[in-house]
Amino acid sequence: MKLLSDIDQSILPWLGRASKGVDYFISECFHTHGIELTKVQFILLKKLAENDGQPQHNLAFLTNRDKASLARLISTMEKKEMVQRKVCENDRRINHIFITSYGRKIMEKAIPVLHEVIETIHGEISVSEMETTIKVLKSLSKNIQPAEMTVSLNQKEI
Repeated sequence: MKLLSDIDQSILPWLGRASKGVDYFISECFHTHGIELTKVQFILLKKLAENDGQPQHNLAFLTNRDKASLARLISTMEKKEMVQRKVCENDRRINHIFITSYGRKIMEKAIPVLHEVIETIHGEISVSEMETTIKVLKSLSKNIQPAEMTVSLNQKEI
């Protein structure tokens, strides 16, 4: 089973473990601080705080989600009164998504917690190790993205 051991020796399992671990850790930290928010919800709120009123289809691309899962996410966040969906006056097929004042308050509570998370995760990692890690991860992302997607990759960072 040499092929399986080759997979185990690659970076892939470590990326998966680290990603799942970070997602879980962020959720737990938010929950511990009484913030009912997921990492994906935070990302959506952040994108809206940076550029409010974006068309829903743009958010699917920016959050790296398919349209159906994004629609469910927005519906969930609407029920929690974090975002508001408004139909475009010029083209009723387009929904624009806006962050609500409650969504902004949740984000303001979440940002210091996320800074704590980042501090904990970075731990004893040196600046040069961090720079190398980021460089490697960007290279990995570039290797798996079509050429036209590579430019937008840097825009997806949290």
